[in-house]
Amino acid sequence: MSTASVSSRPGAVLADLLPASRVRDIALVVGGAALMGVAAQISVKVPGLIVPITAQTFAALLAGAALGAGRSFLSMALYTLVGMAGVPWFAHGASGAGGATFGYVLGMLLASTVVGALARRGADRSVLRTAGTMVLGSALVYAVGVPYLALATGMSFGAAVAGGLTPFLIGDAVKAALAMGLLPTTWKLLDRG
Repeated sequence: MSTASVSSRPGAVLADLLPASRVRDIALVVGGAALMGVAAQISVKVPGLIVPITAQTFAALLAGAALGAGRSFLSMALYTLVGMAGVPWFAHGASGAGGATFGYVLGMLLASTVVGALARRGADRSVLRTAGTMVLGSALVYAVGVPYLALATGMSFGAAVAGGLTPFLIGDAVKAALAMGLLPTTWKLLDRG
């Protein structure tokens, strides 16, 4: 089967273009977890904010779109569990569960899975659908991360929104724009191939 016919098939995600095997799926799951570990180290601590700026959200949403729901869930779960077990690959080399920003990790697991399910329905094939998918994915990260931040730190929900959501909206818009260009363009290039 050619790449063009696979990419046009409803229900396909980018990872499905690779020859199918258990080895492929294991490599994709481990690779997605490693991508998250690396993306977490691309981190900027902003004075006055508990939550650092990282590349994790972009990596989680991109992994969801590329791997599909099942593989991205396993990938993010592996990343989360290994970090909880002590591997220092959360933001700023942190590990363990229960920190103030751990809710964002859980939110990324949820968001990646939902984005993967939507990608299987073609939500990564056009600019507008990709935009909506990335906005939804980002919203899911915050829907889990912000309340967790408030509970873990004892701050009010309003303070958690002000410190754990509002400062990141411009960066999330940039990440969404990158995904809006990257994913549909990749599919178009593959369809021509």
